Amino acid sequence: MSQEATQQKAERGDILRMTAEVVAAYVGNNSLPATQLPDVINTVYGTLRRVNGVSAPANGHSQKAAIPVRRSITPDYIVCLEDGKKLKMLKRHLRTVYGLSPEEYRSKWGLPADYPMVAPNYSKQRSAFAKKIGLGRSEAAQ
Repeated sequence: MSQEATQQKAERGDILRMTAEVVAAYVGNNSLPATQLPDVINTVYGTLRRVNGVSAPANGHSQKAAIPVRRSITPDYIVCLEDGKKLKMLKRHLRTVYGLSPEEYRSKWGLPADYPMVAPNYSKQRSAFAKKIGLGRSEAAQ
């Protein structure tokens, strides 16, 4: 085993240990349904990896997109390039499952800065609803 591989293995072990400590402390002080525990673990692990500067996948291979980028945006959903899931809102999925911010996701996959995190039709639907209930209007306009 090369010195670099040994160092990466040690760093990964440190990150796993720190993840366990942070999650144990969090769960010890907060009420948390068992179904949310994997999300907390993934979020903490992803955050610690980013803070530590570890960006490459653990197996050392670059990841291939689950679907071609040009086919990932449809009117009704956005397809996650990480796992191929069809979602109306991508941002929360990325944060809870992969510990990625939208900027990190765009950077990882080489996407433009204006790549959407919400399906276009869903965005229009939410906008129409907000206008219907009066959001976005100034006091003078009413």
